[in-house]
Amino acid sequence: MSKIKLTEAMAEAIVLGGAVLGGGGGGDVAGGLRNAQLAVRMGSPVLISLDELDDEAPVITASAVGAPAAKDKMVRPIDHIRALDQIMDLVGDRQGKKLAGIIPNENGAGSGVNGWIQAAALNLPMVDAPANGRAHPTGLMGAMGLHRQKDYHSIQSAVGGNPDLDLYVEMICQGKLAVTANLVRQAAVQAGGLVAVSRDPVPAAYLRENAAPGATSQAMHVGQVVLAEKDKGGQAVIAAVVSAVSGQITCQGIVKQLRLETVGGYDIGLVVIEGDQAAELTFWNEFMTLEMDGNRQATFPELITLLSLETGLSISSAELTEGHQVAVLTAPQENLILGKGVLLPETLAEAEKAIGKQLVDL
Repeated sequence: MSKIKLTEAMAEAIVLGGAVLGGGGGGDVAGGLRNAQLAVRMGSPVLISLDELDDEAPVITASAVGAPAAKDKMVRPIDHIRALDQIMDLVGDRQGKKLAGIIPNENGAGSGVNGWIQAAALNLPMVDAPANGRAHPTGLMGAMGLHRQKDYHSIQSAVGGNPDLDLYVEMICQGKLAVTANLVRQAAVQAGGLVAVSRDPVPAAYLRENAAPGATSQAMHVGQVVLAEKDKGGQAVIAAVVSAVSGQITCQGIVKQLRLETVGGYDIGLVVIEGDQAAELTFWNEFMTLEMDGNRQATFPELITLLSLETGLSISSAELTEGHQVAVLTAPQENLILGKGVLLPETLAEAEKAIGKQLVDL
């Protein structure tokens, strides 16, 4: 791939594939489709490979931060554009050149197409090198290890909230990455649960070593498999998805118990499934752990995704309800295209604290 014009068909594939690779997070299919289709109608954004950029070409991350289940959340298309617009002059001052492209923060139903609206509006390419090839809960996980760069100075812009509820927020902040990431998370809380974010321009050379080059293409492939089997029923879709990610169905059954709380800008909770085997899943936006009979079967950043037995389509933690009949898909992290940020012990330690489960050194 050198440069391809993104179409509505590609949008649907990337959104559906991203829903699988979201692992319980990454936004919802309806929202992802709405934003991607709007971008295509606005100005036909293009997708380029990282190889098309010089090492020093600056690329910025487009993200959305917040709790998917928050009842008062609102981010409008114009908010995504405004977030990037707020930061572009500062980026030019720092980099000494104009932006060369945009990457999404992760693969997910909504997050996998983050940046498309901005790309269409501002005539910038999307770059096939998301910060991470699966969805993840924290900004630090999506920062590709930048917090380890001693002299790195983070810059982030956040916009969102319902003006009719007096929740609208615009914020731009600069400083150490852990500090700015926490400020953006708090902005999401104040905005009713969600903000559009533009953040942390880095040269293409950094992405080659620390991002997830090719992860958008992987999401498109998984989504194309889903679309090819969609009319054949849930079991056909599930089988195709399992093959596409070289994973397995660890168990299947009915959701008997669901506990979900929105705390500090995150959705956190527990899922109990009864079926051919009893299973317990924890989530912090994304599914973090899967246990059966007290034994750990899968652990983030491995992929843990719930697929509807009826349709075969992915169900996020925010969309899940008691009574859902699901198959639990797992895939080892080696089958994913992961950015550096989800592989670092310090980023996993934050997740361990949130869910009260060990994730590393098992």
